[in-house]
Amino acid sequence: MPLDEALVRSLVPGVLGVLVRRGADFAAAEDAVQEALVEVVRVWPADPPRDPTGWLVTVAWRRFLDATRSEAARRRREERVEEEPAPGPVPEADETLQLYFLCAHPSLSPSSAVALTLRAVGGLTTRQIAEAYLVPEATMAQRISRAKRTIAGARLDRPGDVGTVLRVLYLVFNEGYSGDVDLVAEAIRLCRQLRAALDHPEVAGLLALMLLHAARRPARTAPDGSLVPLAAQDRSRWDTTAIAEGVQILQTALSRDRLGEYQVQAAIAALHADARSAAETDWVQIVEWYDELVRLTGSPVVRLNRVVAVAESDGPRAGLAALAELAPGLPRYAAVAAYLHERDGDPATAARLYAEAARSATSLPERDHLTREAARLRAAQLT
Repeated sequence: MPLDEALVRSLVPGVLGVLVRRGADFAAAEDAVQEALVEVVRVWPADPPRDPTGWLVTVAWRRFLDATRSEAARRRREERVEEEPAPGPVPEADETLQLYFLCAHPSLSPSSAVALTLRAVGGLTTRQIAEAYLVPEATMAQRISRAKRTIAGARLDRPGDVGTVLRVLYLVFNEGYSGDVDLVAEAIRLCRQLRAALDHPEVAGLLALMLLHAARRPARTAPDGSLVPLAAQDRSRWDTTAIAEGVQILQTALSRDRLGEYQVQAAIAALHADARSAAETDWVQIVEWYDELVRLTGSPVVRLNRVVAVAESDGPRAGLAALAELAPGLPRYAAVAAYLHERDGDPATAARLYAEAARSATSLPERDHLTREAARLRAAQLT
């Protein structure tokens, strides 16, 4: 029978947690689990176990013991290793939450935390992670190895920072997808897993935000791969099931009256999803939510996004006035300025700013979109 990869990956954090609780250090435990996964691919399609978790724990623990004993003469680590437990049911214990905290340890860089989370909690192979991030497998292997060395002495006996974990998952989500790993789907899966392990309104808020953004994904690109702005998207292509789930999760989170930035972002996304057309968007309420988000984060990027909402609510002149209060060096500042000047009837300035924004774009689709906008305005001035 075909291997259920989703099931296997969902078991990884629990198995890894069991090994760590039994005394294995994180790096050795993670290596042992990866070796056990190789055995899964070889054995399970022809002979699936009745207790998948117990099978994985047993095989991974044996791999750990083998590796430990092979170094016993040099490190004398056998003195710290328990004897192999007899086969049997694995005790019910949710180790997932602690692993999230460990993989998002504050001593790790964001890129290392993302890679380690995808490997240790997500169950992805190094090759899959490397392909998703468009880097050589050797480069990703080094990144993961450094991350494991960095947290080698960390323990799983203290609460971690939920905000750090959520930022890591948000980074995964924002990477999109490439190769054979869809990081949008992977981030949503991991966030669902985290929500099952942790009752926290901001975890629910991030999951709602992911679902609402992912629902618009089919309409975000044209057949030729070019970006389609939100106002021009075919809303009949939005995933209404994902939107309904995201809204329901968000409403439950908001009812707890513990507002956080991901809940606010999800509320803004829900207002976009609720509008049957761009013209019917409730921009006044969106501005109010952006005011709340500015209060919570103080982020200049949030203030820039608020400028667009102000322009839609109160007109381009109001938007330009709000933009003048921000630093021109902000990412996407020139693109927002271009849009507002075009709305205000100044196509020459808008074309120049679109071209400027294209030169500093961080992705090829975004650069191409901004370049086309500049060319469109310049062509219109010649007719």
